[in-house]
Amino acid sequence: MKMTISDRILLLLTGLLAAWQVAIGIDHLDTLPVIAYTLGFGVLLVAGLLLIILGFEILDSPTVVIVSTLIPLSLALGLAWQYLEAYRTLYLIFTLGGFLAVTLTRLIPTPGKLPVFTLAFVHGVAGLTIFLLPLILTTNGTTRPGFALVGLGGALIGLGGLLLSFLKAGKPILSRETIFKILPGLLLFMTTAFVAGFLFG
Repeated sequence: MKMTISDRILLLLTGLLAAWQVAIGIDHLDTLPVIAYTLGFGVLLVAGLLLIILGFEILDSPTVVIVSTLIPLSLALGLAWQYLEAYRTLYLIFTLGGFLAVTLTRLIPTPGKLPVFTLAFVHGVAGLTIFLLPLILTTNGTTRPGFALVGLGGALIGLGGLLLSFLKAGKPILSRETIFKILPGLLLFMTTAFVAGFLFG
């Protein structure tokens, strides 16, 4: 599917927001969350630029699936490290193990639906962390109400990952054309929610 000028503008705005978050939005945090958020938003920035340059066809590459996994995993690790002190080591192990599992099942020929199951599990756990943790923290008063927007971003990143995962598995929820039509706007809305949540939370 050919990318339109409006698609490129939406992706460019997404990249600018991600760059702003890396440069300004996380400078007051501890070292590991800064690294994790920088990696997550940095990959989002690069992914947006590659989509602008190479078009939607780049999403068919197994490498893109591997690299894009860094976005939810890094953001979830940053949140867990900030707010779930008792589970820091456990979540770090999950992050490293999950990324390794996705990488191996994409680069090495794997029988059956193991690659899809692995990707769905890793994205699912990370996505639920990004979605639920900010909502819980907002509800119990640990953070300001605006932090709930990070949870909204988590829901949107989960939706995007779900749509692309089923598309790659050959059982798309929506048609390929529809997914690619809504993807740039979804990425911009997701990034806006993340940036606003971190800013106002």
